[in-house]
This record gives sequence, C-alpha cells and structure tokens, in this order.
Amino acid sequence: MKPIAPTRISVRACAMAALGACALAATAGLAFAGWMEHAPAILTTLAQQGLAWCF
Repeated sequence: MKPIAPTRISVRACAMAALGACALAATAGLAFAGWMEHAPAILTTLAQQGLAWCF
C-alpha cells in the first residue's frame, strides 16, 4: 500500500479556518456570558410555562 503524499494547505485556507474558529469561540463565549447573566430569568420563564422539565 502506497503512503499518501501530504498536501499543501494555502495560507488563505489556514487563515479562513482560524477566523472561523475565532468566530465560533466568540459566539460561544457570548452565549455563555448571556446565560450567566440571565439564567434566573430564563429558568423562571421556562418554569412558569411548564417547559423547565429538561433542566
């Protein structure tokens, strides 16, 4: 079986992947910060509507 030759990855593709990873991390961080800030209100609202069974 022949070994697979490594392929070159362009700098642009690497930069786009890094930018996408940073955007995903920033979005997740903002979502977590929002949850930490508004968790009591979210859980109260869900409990009042009967949707808090999953928490």
